[in-house]
Amino acid sequence: MALFDKVATSVASASAAAVVGLSLVAGPVAAATEEYPVEQRDWSFAGVFGQYDQAQLQRGLKVYREACGACHSMRLVAFRTLTDDGGPNLSEEAAEAIAAEYQVTDISNETGQPFERPATLTDRFPGPYPNKIAAAAANGGAYPPDFSLLAKARAVHRGFPHFITDVFAAYAENGPDYIYALLQSYQEPPEELERVPGKYYNPVFMAGDWIAMPQPLRDGQIAYTDGSPETLDQYAADVSAFMMWAAEPKLEERKEIGFRVMVFLAVFAVMIYLTKQKLWRTVGH
Repeated sequence: MALFDKVATSVASASAAAVVGLSLVAGPVAAATEEYPVEQRDWSFAGVFGQYDQAQLQRGLKVYREACGACHSMRLVAFRTLTDDGGPNLSEEAAEAIAAEYQVTDISNETGQPFERPATLTDRFPGPYPNKIAAAAANGGAYPPDFSLLAKARAVHRGFPHFITDVFAAYAENGPDYIYALLQSYQEPPEELERVPGKYYNPVFMAGDWIAMPQPLRDGQIAYTDGSPETLDQYAADVSAFMMWAAEPKLEERKEIGFRVMVFLAVFAVMIYLTKQKLWRTVGH
């Protein structure tokens, strides 16, 4: 019992130290979250059983192509993934038509020289600029980040204890929440605030109140064919969901496999317990 008490005391001390450490680490993050508040939205892909809204992904693709693709690349996303069941689920013909609108650089098998050709389903979305230097030069020195993983890379952390409870609540949508809030938070700066040349005031921006990207979306900018509202709010939600899919195209498959694994482990645990009871029930302790 003495040994057990010592172990218990050690575990308790370690747990207390861990809590204190987490509190100290989470302090600045919590302050940043308060400074840049981001509302948690109810996305269709949220939660353990969440799934992408295919119609929303198709609208988000349209927003990207008509409003965002002029500056932002998406070099890790192949055109063929637009036909995936867990994605926009376009027909092969529709995906091929979209791919054919882009030009990609290829190498001739005969001459070994580069040449331009229409993209095919096996190609990835080409960037609007030949390289990062050209992209930065065309945007006032600020390189427009690639969209492929941006929904996972841009996220306002919720601080302690949320980053612990979020694990059990399966909350992983802070990236789309942030992008959605950012796109709608452009505004005129307060009069007492000195303007920054070439920057735009956005209090949600994580790196400060001033962002190099001008407001990319406005009401009525993009025409929808499915009757959805042509508003800034709808555009921001649709492109945020599309960017989440681009960053995690296998989300639905991952959640399905995870649920099956948890069911298997629960059944396996019950079987192990019953087996133990059967083997050792006649053995004295």
